[in-house]
Amino acid sequence: MTLAIVLLLLIIGSLVFHFYSPWWFTPLASNWGTIDDTINITFWVTGFVFVAVNLFLAYCVYRFRYKKNARSHYEPENKKLELWLSIVTSIGVAVMLAPGLNVWAKFVDVPEDASVVEVIGQQWQWGFRFPGEDGQLGKVDVAFIDQNNPLGLDKSDSAGQDDIIVLDNEVHLPINENIEVLLRSKDVLHNFAVPQFRVKMDLVPGLITYLWFEPTVLGRFDILCMELCGLAHHTMRGHVVVDTKEDFDTWLAEQPTFKETQQGKAGDIASGQSLYAACASCHGQNGEGNVAMNAPKLSNQSDWYLARQLRYYKQGIRGTHKDDAAGQQMAAMAAMLADDQAIKDVVAYIDSLEHAPVDKTVTGNAKRGASYYVTCGACHGREGEGNFALNAPKLAGQKDWYLKQQLANFRTGIRGEHPDDNFGKQMILMAKMLQDEQAIDDVLTHLNQLGETEPQANTSP
Repeated sequence: MTLAIVLLLLIIGSLVFHFYSPWWFTPLASNWGTIDDTINITFWVTGFVFVAVNLFLAYCVYRFRYKKNARSHYEPENKKLELWLSIVTSIGVAVMLAPGLNVWAKFVDVPEDASVVEVIGQQWQWGFRFPGEDGQLGKVDVAFIDQNNPLGLDKSDSAGQDDIIVLDNEVHLPINENIEVLLRSKDVLHNFAVPQFRVKMDLVPGLITYLWFEPTVLGRFDILCMELCGLAHHTMRGHVVVDTKEDFDTWLAEQPTFKETQQGKAGDIASGQSLYAACASCHGQNGEGNVAMNAPKLSNQSDWYLARQLRYYKQGIRGTHKDDAAGQQMAAMAAMLADDQAIKDVVAYIDSLEHAPVDKTVTGNAKRGASYYVTCGACHGREGEGNFALNAPKLAGQKDWYLKQQLANFRTGIRGEHPDDNFGKQMILMAKMLQDEQAIDDVLTHLNQLGETEPQANTSP
């Protein structure tokens, strides 16, 4: 009797939770309300079966409860019952599957008037590409990917020269227009999903997958990766902003074409040397760094990372927080670099400097730090060598006091909170995995040991 009552309470509780749960679908913001309909049909069919089976179970528990001297009736088979169960089950399965197959047929049938946008996934960032004035996307290949061509466009393909490149986790789309989304992965399996649009699709390395939708609500919506793509999978977040047609056209016109991203000559060491004179007063003649000036070591750091940080300072993405005094000073210095070519020049000169050994100011448990660093090493490399593909700078050979300061800045939001600092947002989440100062000291002690094996000169071109 008690078990029968428990089963009845389970049914009632489940129904109440279903109808009054605060966790439900996000508000619909696209044309795919039919996907909600198919899910609701599945809920009703499985819900009916859940209630029926448990009511029958409660009935059997009560009706056939233990009675002294009662004899069990054994019936090995019942063809009539089995026939009805097969018919009812088949109908239930058909009711669940048929609407879904109909919706899927529409989901893969892209309207002819759909505009095209390409979404590129990588650990752990999003990138986007729109056709230029010719209305065609240029050819791509992973073999073409490098620091200056992160999306891997074929430079010899004229159709790709006017492609519009968006190297950001945020993309804009026009409202009430059909959008075809081409999906491409640079590394592992990812999944593009916008819950409010009710769309999701895998990005498979070596293949181009696709989906389509029509945004119907203005606003800013989350892009999620719904495929476990690595250690920092949870940080792979982006946004799609649905604009009016006028606002979208304005935003798109502000984005660079592929040709524009390739313009400019390589950095000139001689020009960079004269520009570096102002930097040397804090960072040292050989880029060795100076703790008294809060100036980190620059020599032997990844050139692409130095260039990005200088741009961040110039753009106000870094060095604007009220509590970041050192960053504010650096922002003022970076502003002295007139343009992107000046940044290339000074970085080229820094890249030519000899690597100076670092002073060790932090003491911790290197063995324990090595276990903590396994998480960090997934991006920054097992030996702290950095990884351009993951946008992770070199750590080995850097001043430990500076790394400690930056980890503290990430943990407290002094660094990484700017809405345009995509990589900083990820570092905030990762830095908070180090629970206390001792854990940070342990990791840095381990990194100091890696730094001992660094080369004594940087001869990269």
